[in-house]
Amino acid sequence: MGDVLAGIHATWEFEPDAVLIRFERGIRTPKLFHALRERRIPHEALASVSLSPGKRGTVVLRAVPRPGADPLMEVAAGQLKEGSDPYRLVLSAEREALAETYADELRARLAGPGAAGPAERFLVAAPEAPLQFKAYDGKASFDGAEVAFRWFWTGASSAKWKAGDQSFRVRELSGVEWRSPDVLDGHLRLLPRDGGTRPAQADQDPAAVVFGLGYGPVHESLPFAAAVLAAVRGAARAGCSGAGGGEPVAVAAAPRPGRDPAAVAERIRHLGELYQAGLVTDEEFAAKKAELLAEL
Repeated sequence: MGDVLAGIHATWEFEPDAVLIRFERGIRTPKLFHALRERRIPHEALASVSLSPGKRGTVVLRAVPRPGADPLMEVAAGQLKEGSDPYRLVLSAEREALAETYADELRARLAGPGAAGPAERFLVAAPEAPLQFKAYDGKASFDGAEVAFRWFWTGASSAKWKAGDQSFRVRELSGVEWRSPDVLDGHLRLLPRDGGTRPAQADQDPAAVVFGLGYGPVHESLPFAAAVLAAVRGAARAGCSGAGGGEPVAVAAAPRPGRDPAAVAERIRHLGELYQAGLVTDEEFAAKKAELLAEL
């Protein structure tokens, strides 16, 4: 192959062992495509390819990734809207014959035992860290080794304020739960490796940030979740490979930056408001205030 097929919002370049997808940056292009920019999909990451009629004089060339091959689709878990599916290429109907030729060639390359079965590891590269986004109740950041949640004065529940800002090393996690901001109760929740008890509601869980109108949009929170999931799986695989001999490969956390004194003072003020409202006890107030002062 080696040819290029240009469609609406994206262009597919057919390489000998992969499909290189370059997304357009037009005004009508889904924001998720803007964020992804370019993705290389190895043939071994694909389960099938189809060509079907689209809307208003178009045809749709669609590739289906194998389960477990792409961290982005793994964490999306079927929640993406059709128009935001990065594996769909919408073309004018006049290009149907050419698209069918490429589809046939791809199918021939995917043929073989176990081609549609689950992948043992991620075969498509995850979005690169560092990444961050604003949720409704806090700011989430990921440096490649550690996830941090910093709560906002407005939005965060008293349970999260009591727990304080949170940091999680990827080696301490078993997975990521992403619920699209396009539906009710959208959130990103980190799943601890110890599997301990956690609150049923994400807004009460210090290991989760919740979305809201304009907060945690798909094009920001989904790549973030995919990057974290890929790092968690990578750390788990490194640990397993080290179990038979030698030390497991650890993921080092980046040094934490110092806190802004003004920000700490504002948090102490907010803590005082919670105390005055009776939402924290004397012991909780004293302990949290001491913890905040220690950050200066």
